Amino acid sequence: MLGASVCFSTGGLLIKLIPWNPLAINGVRNLIACGVIGAYIRITHHQIKWNATVLIGAVSMAGVTTFYTIANKLTSAGNAIVLQYTAPVWIILLMILLFGKKPDRTEITAILIVLAGIVCFFFEGMTTGNIPGDVIALLSGLFYAGVFMLNQFEKGDALSSMFFGQMMCGVFLSPFVLKETQFTPMILTAVFVLGTIQVGLAYILFSIGTRYTDPVTASIINAIEPILNPILVAVFYGERLGRLSLLGAAIVISGVLFYNLAGAVSRGRGLSQS
Repeated sequence: MLGASVCFSTGGLLIKLIPWNPLAINGVRNLIACGVIGAYIRITHHQIKWNATVLIGAVSMAGVTTFYTIANKLTSAGNAIVLQYTAPVWIILLMILLFGKKPDRTEITAILIVLAGIVCFFFEGMTTGNIPGDVIALLSGLFYAGVFMLNQFEKGDALSSMFFGQMMCGVFLSPFVLKETQFTPMILTAVFVLGTIQVGLAYILFSIGTRYTDPVTASIINAIEPILNPILVAVFYGERLGRLSLLGAAIVISGVLFYNLAGAVSRGRGLSQS
């Protein structure tokens, strides 16, 4: 999980370094990642599944990568990744809307904390013009929630959804690269690393990590990504978060960690009582 988080965190910097249309970037990087994960599936003899659940997972996967790439071009890398990291709150809200599951006190508290952080981002966006990018980043969080939720269904298969989702993006979005004119060695290297490491290897490590790590621990380790991502962009690209965005990032990450840690404590008490 740590390896997956580190791989994921390179996305903000690499996308900033590529002067292409975000749809072209996402199409090509997913086409490469599809080949990487396809090779992994073949080597491990993993059985590919295709059903409605896998299809919805593939659409969610395509939505996450597409909206995240667009958001990185319209707002800061820090805003994009932290707002995507609101996925656990979206999961709570979707459980309410789709299954009528009432949130407990911990979930309500987590939602309110994260919403407070989101408000900070949007106040900052009013002065910087980043609001469209922030909205798209929130949508990437919604699709990310869909990816996590599908792991709960028996007919779901994470690797199959990842493979088909990346194939969708590769087939429908990579033709946008034909409109690009800049193909320097640095740009092509950045695209290659995005596809092989930031998406392909990251999701392979993620799928392996979730087999041996409980969801709470995995979520806490995953908190490295929204912290490391903007640091890499700040060091190598010179982009900085505004004061309100920094405050919002701290609040959002605190809210998600509060939710995960509170859930761990609650489950620990339940196990000890049983």
